[in-house]
Amino acid sequence: MFTGIVEHVAPILAIEPRGAAYRFRLDLGPVAEGLKIGDSVACDGACLTVVTLEGQLAEFDVIRETVERTAFKQLQVGGGINVERPMRADGRFHGHLVSGHVDGTGEIVVKREEDGQTWLTVQVAPELAAFCVEKGSITLSGVSLTLTAVEERRVSVALIPHTLEVTTLGERREGELLNIEVDQLAKLVHRLISPYLPEGASGLDLDVLKRAGWGQQAD
Repeated sequence: MFTGIVEHVAPILAIEPRGAAYRFRLDLGPVAEGLKIGDSVACDGACLTVVTLEGQLAEFDVIRETVERTAFKQLQVGGGINVERPMRADGRFHGHLVSGHVDGTGEIVVKREEDGQTWLTVQVAPELAAFCVEKGSITLSGVSLTLTAVEERRVSVALIPHTLEVTTLGERREGELLNIEVDQLAKLVHRLISPYLPEGASGLDLDVLKRAGWGQQAD
C-alpha cells in the first residue's frame, strides 16, 4: 500500500524489450535505501517488483499488458518516473490510500499556469469519471492530489510549485497521458451500492433507497 507522496524522480536509464515484456532500469537514488530484490516500488503510480538491485540502480519487469494499460508507452530513456516505497505500518499517513493498481490513463487537455499555482485538467474515461468527486482524492502518475473540479469526463487539480518541482508533473504537457488510480473508498462504496442501482443509473436517490427497503422500520 502507498500514499501518493512521491519520494524521488528516478531517471530512466534503459528500457529493454524482452519478448512480450519490457525491463526498466531506474536510478532510485535515496529510495533504494532498505530495498531488496522482490520488494515493491510505486513507479508513476504502478506497483512494480524489484528484480535486480545494484546500489541505487534497480530493474523492473513490465509485461506488455501493463504497458498498454498505462502511460508507460510514452516513457523514454532520459525521462523520469515518480517513485515511492510502500508505506510503513508505523509511518505517517500523508496522502491517501493508494494501491498501486492503475485504473487507466487520462490525457492532459489543459495546463494553465497562474501566480503560485498551476491548473491541470485531465480527460478520463467515463468509467473512471464516475468515481471522481470535487474535493475527493485522485492519484495522477503516482501523485496524491485533491480534485478541485469535476465536469463530466474532465477532472481538474491545482498544483503548488513544490509538487511541480519534486514530481514529473511539472514537465508534463497538454496531450500527454497520465496514469490514473481513482479513490479506493469510492470504488468500494460503488461496489456495495451497485446492486441497488436501476439499470443505467449513476447514483442513488431517496426513491431508489426506499424501493430497496432502506429506511423501513422492522415489524
